[in-house]
Amino acid sequence: MTHSKLLAVKVAGTYHVISPIIEADIITMAKRFARPKLAKGRKITQPSQAFKHMQLLLKDYEHEVFSVLFLDSQCRVIRFEELFRGTIDAARVYPREVLKDALAYNAAEVILVHNHPSGP
Repeated sequence: MTHSKLLAVKVAGTYHVISPIIEADIITMAKRFARPKLAKGRKITQPSQAFKHMQLLLKDYEHEVFSVLFLDSQCRVIRFEELFRGTIDAARVYPREVLKDALAYNAAEVILVHNHPSGP
């Protein structure tokens, strides 16, 4: 991974900071690291794995979203998709659309994800 404020070193996954980093930079970098963890073919075997990656990806949204992680029968990612976008305190979800996409992707399993930007 490359980032203008980081320099990759010889040890895989290790970087040197080459210029000052602010909180927004850290969040951006965390999201860039989280996205490949949900790439097609990645195996998700524990709910905590999905939670960790989803939490990073949805952290800064100012509106509610309903997303779905579609998995095959071996718990490998087929696709991650944001299906519905709402307001600051609500998101309408249509089960028919979720099911339609699950069937279209031939998903054996789904992980449903929903955020609450206005609080718990």
